[in-house]
Amino acid sequence: MSDLNFSISLPRENDPLPQTISERTRRVYDAIATIYPLSTYFFHSKAHAHALHNSGIRNGDRVLEIATGSGEMFRKLVEVNPDGVTIGLDLAPNMAAFSQRRIRRARPQAAAHCGAVDVRSLPFPDASFDAVVCCYLLELLGRDDIYKTLIEVQRVLRPGGRFSLVVIGQNKPIFRNMYRLGGAMARAFWGRLVESEVPDMIGECGMQVVNDHYLRQGYYPSRVLISEHSSEVMFASAMATGSAERIHRKHTQK
Repeated sequence: MSDLNFSISLPRENDPLPQTISERTRRVYDAIATIYPLSTYFFHSKAHAHALHNSGIRNGDRVLEIATGSGEMFRKLVEVNPDGVTIGLDLAPNMAAFSQRRIRRARPQAAAHCGAVDVRSLPFPDASFDAVVCCYLLELLGRDDIYKTLIEVQRVLRPGGRFSLVVIGQNKPIFRNMYRLGGAMARAFWGRLVESEVPDMIGECGMQVVNDHYLRQGYYPSRVLISEHSSEVMFASAMATGSAERIHRKHTQK
């Protein structure tokens, strides 16, 4: 990523990271990297389009996508930001490599790069990006690690920048029950439903939701939350609520 003119401090190997995303999850998503685009085609593309439309991304921005999956949203981000810098991260190396190959074929001249990085410890300085995008990741994280990830997003997002988040919806009882069953049977793939908790967590981590939209693709529900980076004063106030303060202390311990 050095060719993209970032000063990157990679996490030290001995830095402790919670084990929410297990090695099993990494292996599962590595194994399905080449067929994962089908899920976007059938279930995710409508939510992607809504998130992109409301992301506030302008050509020439510095944009980060965390949890790129197989790169469908990443390709769209590069297309709307051909003169800017677009970085994609995914925990699964095969997913990151698959997305990188696709974007190199589609946009060989673009300043775009995908790498395998744990998003709970982002290797970028504060206020590095004008926009951050994340689709369907938080379901795979425990509560503490959701806080950890959101605090990292807030840290690398410039003041006034936008965070576009897509999560799986919980507003359809039949789907909700089916998803819970799937999660119980294959937690490493399905994770758990978290969308009802996420808006408050975003606020506790120094960002303010400015657009909240439910939609369905077929019978698959999604919720798109667009947030803006809040001031340090607002963040300090939010930290006083307790949970964010506790996670922040854990996050900053060496």
